[in-house]
Amino acid sequence: MLQQINSDRILFIDIETVPQYYTFEELSPEMQQLWADKTRFFQQREEKTPDEVYERAGVYAEFGKVVCISMGYLHHTAGEKKFRVTSFSGKDERVLLEEFADLMSGRFSGSNYLLCGHNIKEFDIPYLCRRMLVLGIPLPDLLDLSGKKPWEVPHLDTLELWKFGDYKHYTSLNLLTHIFGIPTPKDDISGADVARVYYEEDDLEKIVRYCEKDVLAVAQLLLRMKGEPPIAEKNVVVV
Repeated sequence: MLQQINSDRILFIDIETVPQYYTFEELSPEMQQLWADKTRFFQQREEKTPDEVYERAGVYAEFGKVVCISMGYLHHTAGEKKFRVTSFSGKDERVLLEEFADLMSGRFSGSNYLLCGHNIKEFDIPYLCRRMLVLGIPLPDLLDLSGKKPWEVPHLDTLELWKFGDYKHYTSLNLLTHIFGIPTPKDDISGADVARVYYEEDDLEKIVRYCEKDVLAVAQLLLRMKGEPPIAEKNVVVV
């Protein structure tokens, strides 16, 4: 089935998120209590306080926000496979989500396109939908999966594809690109550093580069899974 999907109809996406407030102390008393309730399991398992587990806040749509969405897609020009990457980023989450939603509802509307990412079904898509709903932004058709059963969601998740029905383990994108021999640029940050880079270094461009690298890595990984040639470095265009 994977081999039958037209690679030119796949939109590869990745998002980067941070806590809405950098420290636990910045939360209102009500939100501090809600955070404590939300993370009680981690507190008990790791014997930590709500403050000590607050580093996880960015991965929860109720306590975090999106600071970057990178998207890439394949197209063929003069017989060559090219990959075009673009990003929506900024400190105003509403603006970047509206811009992304407008593109999804315009150029990429309809059922002919599929989204693809690593852990996209468990993280990226739900996170984007939740933040859009909180901010009152209408969901594009590609993201509106309400009421659908898991097996009715058409989007491609490289984590899910690698599991082959095995739900016991999480396999990182870094591990998969390594074992498949997919070259990736060496980064000076990881996902765990994004909040620090955003709040302390105020370096959004560094976060964007990191996000765009992951989008390309996912595209190369899916092509390997489909048995197709990789994208040549000279054919990657960032706009």
